[in-house]
Amino acid sequence: MKRILITSLGLLLTLVSVVAQEPAARVRMAVIGDSYVRNHREPVENTWHYKFAHQHGFEYLNYGRNGGCVAIDRKNFGPALWKRYHEMTDSLDLIVIIAGHNDAALLDTIGIDTYRQRLGEVCQGLIRRYPEARILWFTPWSHDDPHFLQVVDATIDVCGQWGIPVFDAYRKSNIFARDDSFRDIYFQSGRRDHAHLNARGHDRFLPVAESFIMQYLP
Repeated sequence: MKRILITSLGLLLTLVSVVAQEPAARVRMAVIGDSYVRNHREPVENTWHYKFAHQHGFEYLNYGRNGGCVAIDRKNFGPALWKRYHEMTDSLDLIVIIAGHNDAALLDTIGIDTYRQRLGEVCQGLIRRYPEARILWFTPWSHDDPHFLQVVDATIDVCGQWGIPVFDAYRKSNIFARDDSFRDIYFQSGRRDHAHLNARGHDRFLPVAESFIMQYLP
């Protein structure tokens, strides 16, 4: 009887050891949006979101498209985000949307009401398709064009109605995109560029974005 108990205990300890050594399921992170995601003319590997995923061991999927809008299709840049999110794979754990810059630049054509409508459709569609995923939205950087603030405030409002947290990069980031000297250092095309961070800019923003995202992860 003692030998049987010892053998059974040994088997139990072996099973516990095997279970303990099994790796946790890998988080699948998708990032979708415009050139803030695609990274314009520089490698995706330079972006803060790629580096964030790599540091945390997440599977990383990039659905960025230069020139893309949330609300309207563009001939040279493809379908709008409210259609394009259907291209993403199933079974995602974390979805990060970074969009709105091009909508702001074209707001006279789009109209803020259309932007809000399409944004709401994106929010609802993502929640329906990924009910268990963490969904987060990042706004564009600050800009002298007042349409940018309109888009940022509309994004905060509409996403808030769907319970989607928004990082207000216009007001709360450490990217001072309205300053020429700052853009000379941290943007891909210097002061002529109001959208695209270079590797140094992405590294600067990474800890800010990481702090925001991590508060919504288990």
